[in-house]
Amino acid sequence: MNSGWNAVVPTLEPEQRARIVEEVSQTFRGMPLSELRGDREKLVNRTIPMIRAILGRYAIHASPEAISEMAREVVAHVGGLGFLEPLLRLDSGYSEIAVTPEGRVWVVPRGEQDFISLAVQPSLNDVWRAVETLLAPLGRGVSEATPSVDTRIPRQEGLPGGARVKIIHPVIAPGDGYPSLNIRLYEPKPVPPEQLVAWEVAPEWLIHALVEAVGKGARLLVIGGTATGKTTVLSALCSGIPKTARVVKIEDPEEIWLDHPHVVTLEVRPSQAGSSVAPYTQARAVDDAMRMSPRWLIVGEIRRGEAADALFRAQWSDHAGLSTFHAESPEAAVGRLSLMLFTDLGIRTEGAKEMFAGAIDLVVQVGFRLNEQGKPRRRIVGVWAVEKHLRAGNVAFHPLYQSPGESIGERLPLAALETMFDPGISREQEVPQ
Repeated sequence: MNSGWNAVVPTLEPEQRARIVEEVSQTFRGMPLSELRGDREKLVNRTIPMIRAILGRYAIHASPEAISEMAREVVAHVGGLGFLEPLLRLDSGYSEIAVTPEGRVWVVPRGEQDFISLAVQPSLNDVWRAVETLLAPLGRGVSEATPSVDTRIPRQEGLPGGARVKIIHPVIAPGDGYPSLNIRLYEPKPVPPEQLVAWEVAPEWLIHALVEAVGKGARLLVIGGTATGKTTVLSALCSGIPKTARVVKIEDPEEIWLDHPHVVTLEVRPSQAGSSVAPYTQARAVDDAMRMSPRWLIVGEIRRGEAADALFRAQWSDHAGLSTFHAESPEAAVGRLSLMLFTDLGIRTEGAKEMFAGAIDLVVQVGFRLNEQGKPRRRIVGVWAVEKHLRAGNVAFHPLYQSPGESIGERLPLAALETMFDPGISREQEVPQ
């Protein structure tokens, strides 16, 4: 038999909770949108007394934790993000969020490879409201005329890493009228090399060797498939860049978070439908960066032949640089880049290969591999040195490292690494068998 306070005061029922959230939300009508999307913690603290007052009026009991959650629901509702708000929080444990054209919500837990479905079914109005909220700060919208939109969530209170957002209109993603939404959350803070070791991305000696190679001005290309962690690995290896160096990075959109005092970011801007404003391309950004006196040049991901051409020419002029590219092997990277350079600029295959060999010193491949528990985890699969001259018309790669279970060809003699890797590093484990 119950006794005490809970015996005489009814507890909060789900229907009552929904009504209270709606009632408190109504009190924010008319408030400027800038305030509703401002300091969310301040709004939460302002909302809690309102909820307590309503609970007291109806003599309903709720725990402090429940009241706090209700306050956050109110803030999410009035701010427009609604069902997305708890998924975007730092403590959600997710790295990616997706809404399908049927209105189902899927997420990727941090460190995992595949999506899992959530027992969340937002209404059509909820999803469109969230989309409008994401696009409103940019003054943009998704429509039949502009059915594909890229945007981002900037670093902010509660989401300091920010996120990349892709929105597709139902006109080209048929379903139940829902827009297709994909949100890739960024790391909430710069990833130090030690974190890669803790995540077992690669042995400690290899991470330190690559960091030192970056510090010596080695020009790196990080390759891998979708969501394999290319940008995260690149960000961590940037720790080798001296803190005194001026860094210019080019991204689409901004994602890399560097713990350096002198960094300038140039962000690619697509051309908007119906606008006379010209797009700002990767190639244009690289050309601009070369006139900004960078000691290091970083390109978040090479997407077109013009960008590859501009970057390779920059690195030919002895500018240290790091970049990423979507490819599953060094040979595939050369093949794809060569095709892009030919398709976009008419550069013949042999010339494209010469450009690659002259501009890249090291290729680092990342990918998913099964751990001892049989779960896919991100790993550095292999590291290759690039010969500066073609062999039989092809780019020649010398394997420097292979993760356990990989077979990437004959290894380069250890003596050849002295000019790139620190001689003080123990050689006993340098190339695992």
